[in-house]
Amino acid sequence: MHNEPLAFRMRPRNINEVVGQRHIIGKETALYKMILNGHVPSMLLYGEPGIGKTSLAHAIAGSSNLPFFSLNATHAGKKDVEQIVAEARIAGKVLLFLDEIHRFNKLQQDTLLPHVENGAIVLIGATTENPFHDVNPAIRSRCGEILQLKRLEPEDLMLLIDNALSDEERGLGKENIVITEKQIEKIALASNGDARKALTLLESIYFASDEQNGQTIIEDHTIEHLSKRIGVYGDKGGSHFYNLLSALQKSVRGSDTNAALYYLAHLLENGDLIAVCRRLLVMAYEDIGLANPAVGAHVYAATESAKVLGLPEARIPLANAVVEMCLSSKSNSAYSALDAAIKAIHDGKTGDIPMHLRDGHYAGAKTLGHVGYQYPHDYPVGTFGGWVNQQYLPDSLANEEFYKPVIAGEEKRMAGIYNQLKKFKKGQ
Repeated sequence: MHNEPLAFRMRPRNINEVVGQRHIIGKETALYKMILNGHVPSMLLYGEPGIGKTSLAHAIAGSSNLPFFSLNATHAGKKDVEQIVAEARIAGKVLLFLDEIHRFNKLQQDTLLPHVENGAIVLIGATTENPFHDVNPAIRSRCGEILQLKRLEPEDLMLLIDNALSDEERGLGKENIVITEKQIEKIALASNGDARKALTLLESIYFASDEQNGQTIIEDHTIEHLSKRIGVYGDKGGSHFYNLLSALQKSVRGSDTNAALYYLAHLLENGDLIAVCRRLLVMAYEDIGLANPAVGAHVYAATESAKVLGLPEARIPLANAVVEMCLSSKSNSAYSALDAAIKAIHDGKTGDIPMHLRDGHYAGAKTLGHVGYQYPHDYPVGTFGGWVNQQYLPDSLANEEFYKPVIAGEEKRMAGIYNQLKKFKKGQ
């Protein structure tokens, strides 16, 4: 029996053995053709754990004639980098795979980057973090390709599992395993697009199964037991976590209740309750806004309740908040209006505060001309309250309109008032 994990043993040996990622390394892609023609460019591979960054790097190395070296930036030192540089001087050109490249420090960069720039070292960097946020620009600029890998599709994972079951040299092909196509599909679906998890799960299921008459019989209950939580992934401070938050907000904004609940479930399984509560509260005012002002108070109550309750009970008020926001009327008019006002200020559209609006609650205010303010409460208008036609914006911005009402929900009524007041200003 092999000592290495099945996922390690089944890494592709060349680019023709890569499963999935056809948008990057499919036979019609430029990268595939370049490698077959003997040219390997420096590149960054970006994606979640387990979806094939390291495997792709090893496959590229297996399809090239370059000496191959592998380092992890979390514990590689300057000396390790200097050894690679020395090898490059001897061999003329080497291929270096640098995992966790976003953790590369400046000292390592200063040693390595000139040799990447002159072509002596072909660099393949891998990161789980967004390279445009977390990878040093000096490294990005020397990598011609930034390739985002995707989670594998279930059919890709099923092919991967089939390969492992049939491979007698590296996989489980020599073992007499009884497993159905439906069970292979269950393993693939439980792995949530993660190749490493799929093969690790398969290996665990094999070792947890009983042998009968020289055959290892795979049972459904073994798959179900070992599959629990396998699809959950997310570094609380990492790019994937923020992608989940983004997907949650965009699903609520798009009124897709099922998608929003799915992303909420994923976030809560990751356990960062405070970050989820903060995002939900922002959404209540950013995306629901004036169309349903009561939602802000409802979501605040739900998030405060969630913090008191803690997980797993916190999911209950948060589920209520998410469903309510999904199905609520929506408007972003208020904060969009504020952003427009901020932009006007940054663009230099400023002016003096009208004299009648300036502070008049002190001796000498009249001497400075701070007079003429009309108190709106003294001028009742129907059931609205008080209103008087006087100028509030500076003279240079007197005709500016930042607020553009959305005719939705409760804001429809507000929009009617807003438009009527505009008519009053024009004397209509």
